[in-house]
Amino acid sequence: MRQLCFWEQRSVSNRPGGSAVIDNLDLTRVLRQHDRWLRTVVYSRVGEREGVDDVMQEVALAAVRQAATLPDASRMAPWLYRVAVRQSLLYRRKAGRRRKLANGYAQQVPPAEHDPTCVEPLDWLLARERSQWVRVALERLANRDREILMLKYAENWSYQQIAEHLGVSHSAVEARLHRARARLRAELAAVEGDDAENEVVR
Repeated sequence: MRQLCFWEQRSVSNRPGGSAVIDNLDLTRVLRQHDRWLRTVVYSRVGEREGVDDVMQEVALAAVRQAATLPDASRMAPWLYRVAVRQSLLYRRKAGRRRKLANGYAQQVPPAEHDPTCVEPLDWLLARERSQWVRVALERLANRDREILMLKYAENWSYQQIAEHLGVSHSAVEARLHRARARLRAELAAVEGDDAENEVVR
């Protein structure tokens, strides 16, 4: 007999008689289907790979806990998006408290070297000679702006795909992308200007 995965086990344990039927919604399949783009959303908000796994676990747990009241498959993407945003916010709050408590110790420990073999979502946008400036400019953007830029250019999604997954209209996506690109250009110009000034000072 096939061994049930974690999410299937939780779903079975919550049902009378241990039935493995999940009310017309295969949670395992749905979670896997939406995993990649949700990770992009979460990363754009928490800014660290370690936090992405923690947040995604909470998203999946929320789906399991609310299995009896989940929307149908066609409306799962906006629901999962809202849960991911909420869990990202909670993670950042907890992480902020942890950093505050560990601040004294952290100042005495040198930062670990960056592993160049690990590909990050931000590296998928533009990794040419201005990649560092682009990275800094992106980090200065609001979460919503950074998120929609990454879905468009890191995930290579169409306007319609973004609208369907975020639960907004096509025109809203166009407007948000237009504003986000304008803000990115402004931040990039500011970063380049700061860098040029620092070179003069040196």
